[in-house]
Amino acid sequence: MKRLIEKKILNNQRISVEEGVFLFKNFDIVELGKLASLKIDNKVYFNINKHINPTNLCVNRCKFCAFSRSKGEDGGYEYSIDKILDYTKDSEYHGTTEFHIVGGLHPDKPFSYYTDLIKALKNRHPNITVKAYTAVEIDYYSKISNMPIEGVFEKLLAAGLDLMPGGGAEILKESVRSKICPEKISAQRWLDIIETAHKFGIKTNCTMLYGHIESIEDRLFHLNKLRELQDKTGGFLAFIPLSFHAKNTDIKKYPYTTGVDDLKTIAVSRLFLDNIKNIKAYWVMLTEKIAQVALSFGANDLDGTVVKEKITHFAEALSKEGLSIDEIIYLIKKADKIPVERDSFYNELKYY
Repeated sequence: MKRLIEKKILNNQRISVEEGVFLFKNFDIVELGKLASLKIDNKVYFNINKHINPTNLCVNRCKFCAFSRSKGEDGGYEYSIDKILDYTKDSEYHGTTEFHIVGGLHPDKPFSYYTDLIKALKNRHPNITVKAYTAVEIDYYSKISNMPIEGVFEKLLAAGLDLMPGGGAEILKESVRSKICPEKISAQRWLDIIETAHKFGIKTNCTMLYGHIESIEDRLFHLNKLRELQDKTGGFLAFIPLSFHAKNTDIKKYPYTTGVDDLKTIAVSRLFLDNIKNIKAYWVMLTEKIAQVALSFGANDLDGTVVKEKITHFAEALSKEGLSIDEIIYLIKKADKIPVERDSFYNELKYY
């Protein structure tokens, strides 16, 4: 079976879920790296982005999440729009091309806060792309506004939304999802909301949270759901495998995934997701060094400068909270790759 799968990959034939599981379990890390490297060129993308997390107060308290707090709990915070505008005031000076906005499901703020935030950012920074709100957040806005999902998207687009991140997918296997985040929307609801976004012309990313209680079979089930939706809509720009950080969460296990698991996950994702062009090595979760090595295992994107990441660092991430452009370029060049600055839609802006 090993030679058969290799032949299919070399002939650009789609592999099955069962073959994806076999890849993961029966190919060693070097074999996977060689195969995955055949699917990418020497260009590695990054962008100059700034993360904005308006609040960590959340009506959901998912077991895997170290970021969220309940109202009145120590460590909880919420930012006004003015405070966020102050945080972003020097963005043009630093060459920022994207605001990445995700946060908790705040118990009190009205839907208008989220549209007003986008409007304010667009008024102050008209040339910076706004990538905002996961499918989980979109579902919540629908509930608090008594609007259908379509109405929520219409309001967000009118406010200036450009595209969406891919968070909230976690694992799209309900038997796992019901254990790690029973408060969160169902897998099908996540898929339906993302499909609706794509129908509105809103491009999104997609993610998978791995390394908690899921099996390899669960991971391939998840990847297959993403591949099927991409076949249908073509709306995914990039796939981001997110390595689970257990510290300060309610899931007790070894605090971080291993480097071998991280690299295998990147490589199998590249080989299985034949219809998603870009796969990120998200250095925030992987650490800078593993992310660099992942560029030889099928990843072609290092995400971006990030500037100040909060969510993973509440779980004691080992990476920095942000990287400079020079640091990103250094990592890419030392991996014998070509650094390419991109915009949010993967238009190439500058070669280094």
